Amino acid sequence: MADPVQLRCCGASGCRAAGSEVLRQALEQAAPAGVGVKSVGCLRLCGRGPLVAIDRPGESSGPDAGPGPGPPGDSLLFGELQPSEAEALVALALGEGGGALADRQLDLRQPFFALQHPVVLESCGLIDPTNLDDALAHGAYGQLRRLLQECSPEQVREQVKRSGLRGRGGAGYPTGLKWDTVALQPPGPRLVVCNADEGDPGAFMDRSVLEGDPHRLIEGLAIAAFAVGAEQGFVYVRAEYPLAIERLRLALEQARRHGLLGAPIDGSGFQLQLELRVGAGAYVCGEETALLASIQGERGTPRPRPPFPAEVGLCGAPTLINNVETLAAIPAILRRGGDWYAAIGTEGSKGTKVFSLSGAVLNPGLVEVPMGTSLRTVVQTIGGGVPGGTGAHGGVKAVQTGGPSGGCIPAPLLDTPVDYERLRELGSMLGSGGLVVMGETTSMPELARYFMGFNVNESCGKCLPCRAGTVQLAQLLDRFVARRATLADLERLEELCHMVGATSLCGLGKAAPNPVLSTLRYFRQEYLAACLLEVTP
Repeated sequence: MADPVQLRCCGASGCRAAGSEVLRQALEQAAPAGVGVKSVGCLRLCGRGPLVAIDRPGESSGPDAGPGPGPPGDSLLFGELQPSEAEALVALALGEGGGALADRQLDLRQPFFALQHPVVLESCGLIDPTNLDDALAHGAYGQLRRLLQECSPEQVREQVKRSGLRGRGGAGYPTGLKWDTVALQPPGPRLVVCNADEGDPGAFMDRSVLEGDPHRLIEGLAIAAFAVGAEQGFVYVRAEYPLAIERLRLALEQARRHGLLGAPIDGSGFQLQLELRVGAGAYVCGEETALLASIQGERGTPRPRPPFPAEVGLCGAPTLINNVETLAAIPAILRRGGDWYAAIGTEGSKGTKVFSLSGAVLNPGLVEVPMGTSLRTVVQTIGGGVPGGTGAHGGVKAVQTGGPSGGCIPAPLLDTPVDYERLRELGSMLGSGGLVVMGETTSMPELARYFMGFNVNESCGKCLPCRAGTVQLAQLLDRFVARRATLADLERLEELCHMVGATSLCGLGKAAPNPVLSTLRYFRQEYLAACLLEVTP
């Protein structure tokens, strides 16, 4: 039986770094009978951690609870708490203490919370990610169990196609079409893989799902396996995510013990063996063919396509690869129907998108909004803009979308709606969802050099354009940062960008020039200002 009053202490990596584990222990010591304390996933406003939410009797929680990091009603949220304030927080939870900690209370009606539309994150921040019973109480595995009893694989794929869901890993390929491609291959074994190799600077969306709601990912991957006829699968996670790995391992073991993985699942004729694979941290392993090579114990380098993994993947078998956010959306889509999901977002980009908002912004954290929401809404209304920023753009100079593969969008274009095609038209890309905000003092050549240096370090070296071209681009950018470039260097920089993008083997090399090209497109004057005057004899 649940406690009448409950304290939810954020146990995600950001809040743990701010001391949430010590705070949770202090709360457990201070809490009397009738007051429960549990560790939960990300409570969204990471910049104000450690965060604690208070739930009081009579509140609803669960998949339909509403926006924000927890149930509506009398819920309270506090930030930047210290262990020494645990007793005061417990007193507040019991209705005592008057105005204590008033300066730490966060307004759940503020745009950061009120404008969010949780679908992927609907249970993140509500459940204890280490407790299967808590996850089951909030609906985990409910759709998997229903589908195994009531639906055919074709019916499941039809709902996913109706939803209009596109891959959230960056490419935006229609998820239902990819599922059909795998399912309709000639008879034989099939496999499913979750790509959790999130490595973009400033990106922590997938990590937050893994840390806060791992059973949701497992359910989504199991549903995908059922839909395409796979009986074996893998989750590939980068080694730099130790907490996510720990919680995912525990969740997999819990699911096996509960009959939700293995053979047969929940008394049906469907079986699925899932294994965890931990990558060594190579960014290029986010590319699907390099990821498959790494899973097989080979060096993580890409191979030419076609054939695509949906046709020839792991061990030569058709392999479905989706990222964390894509799979985490599946249970909600099947619970409410593909048409419900398709009604959210834009004509070409359906549903919601999770963003990790960071950089020069007042409210860094985790944000889930409908596709089509403008960048200005995300950055200025939800994110609060640049601290102390003034003017029409609130001190924002540009926003980097898509990480080192994306581009910089200048402040005058912040009214652009977030969808795949519109961002591509601006010379950027949606990517996996990292949004890095730059203030007015940011040097664009320096920013481009940073991302190019990242790509130099992460290039696998298999193809010459990427291996050598990114190094040469970095050397040219060094000249601009040092303000000793020439107009000939500027011409050479653009030519080399186009060559590297056109001739590299995989997405890393093809997209490596994007930050340079986008800053050249919108901030060319900064490059020109870094050029030495050329005097004609």
